Amino acid sequence: MDVRVAADAEAAAVEAAGWVAFQLRSAVRRRGAATIAVSGGTTPARMFASLASLVVPWESVTVFQVDERVAPAGDPARNLKLLDALPSRGHHRRPMPVNAAHLAAAARRYAAGLPEQFDVVHLGLGDDGHTASWPPGDPVIDAVDKVALSEMYAGFVRMTLTPIVVNAARHRLVLAAGANKARPVRHWLLGDNTLPIQRIRRADTVLVLDTEAASMLAPLR
Repeated sequence: MDVRVAADAEAAAVEAAGWVAFQLRSAVRRRGAATIAVSGGTTPARMFASLASLVVPWESVTVFQVDERVAPAGDPARNLKLLDALPSRGHHRRPMPVNAAHLAAAARRYAAGLPEQFDVVHLGLGDDGHTASWPPGDPVIDAVDKVALSEMYAGFVRMTLTPIVVNAARHRLVLAAGANKARPVRHWLLGDNTLPIQRIRRADTVLVLDTEAASMLAPLR
């Protein structure tokens, strides 16, 4: 795992955006197209804003969602609205169909439209060690399907990519900022198997932190 520490949350977002832009450009250059799956949250919003200012061949990029809350269109809890920071023209957007009448069938349809292998999967890290929509103790983390539904978590059922898809990606980015992430980051890197993020494959994964999120790592170095 490549661990990078930036001065603050804004600098971490800029660092992450630069890394993502490089990977997308490289994918387009090598294979003619690029695919990325993105997560929601406050820190990613900064990353998307920075990414929008960089040179990326968006016309050759398809953007999928890692996870989404089952909530009405336009609901402020939805992750999809964060993608509005990206250029409105160019990229192809594949939102998760969380408003479908039959969610299990919709999840299967979304899975059928996924690329064979993502170029980049972007992830966050929750205070409780969750990533994507894999809450602690939720059986969704062991799902054999590529896209599955979580149980109720923090007020919402969620549709999510599963470890099968995330770990098959060419590259993974985990972006975490803030003092409340310091403990789960430390426990993750120490190998705490109670944390859902422990299921992430470390090879070809970049972890970008700000100094607060990295504040408990010094004894590990």
